[in-house]
Amino acid sequence: MTTDHDKVIRSIKNWVESFVVELNLCPFARGVLAENRVRFSVTGVATEEELLTALQVELELLNRDPSIETTLLIHPAILQDFYDYNQFLDSADQLLLQMKLEGVYQVASFHPDYQFGGTDPDDVENYTNRSPYPVLHLIREASLERAVAGYPDADQIPARNIALMKNLGQHRLAGLTRVYSGGEESK
Repeated sequence: MTTDHDKVIRSIKNWVESFVVELNLCPFARGVLAENRVRFSVTGVATEEELLTALQVELELLNRDPSIETTLLIHPAILQDFYDYNQFLDSADQLLLQMKLEGVYQVASFHPDYQFGGTDPDDVENYTNRSPYPVLHLIREASLERAVAGYPDADQIPARNIALMKNLGQHRLAGLTRVYSGGEESK
């Protein structure tokens, strides 16, 4: 399966700028995005083993290049099924352990069909982690800790985001999701 990497990156950047940043879902994203310290990397891998290798390469790059604050490792050709994707996150965590990077980086998860445990697929809170393509977000733990320490009521961010998703409503969120995936928003 061939993927237009530029189109995928445009879609993810649009989602980050217009959804994550503009809705302030992650109050720490605006600054690093404005400073051009977010790496958007698309991989065309076809197997989980290849994705683990791509993840390792990205972690090694982050170790070598402190100018990159965070990486969005986008993998549109694999793990389209959310349950398979969710299972893969265990392998990603194991890789962090094997590379002795647990506590140095964390992997945040985003997927078109993201579903928190204990929710129904159409529950609006799932949209806080829904992205146009499957994404592994590699975050520097020290940077996150500094950002959280400097942000008032950081522990309230998830609850605030859920309230915002409920206010926007499922129909509007589904329309926005279509826009970020290259479709048109329904009115």
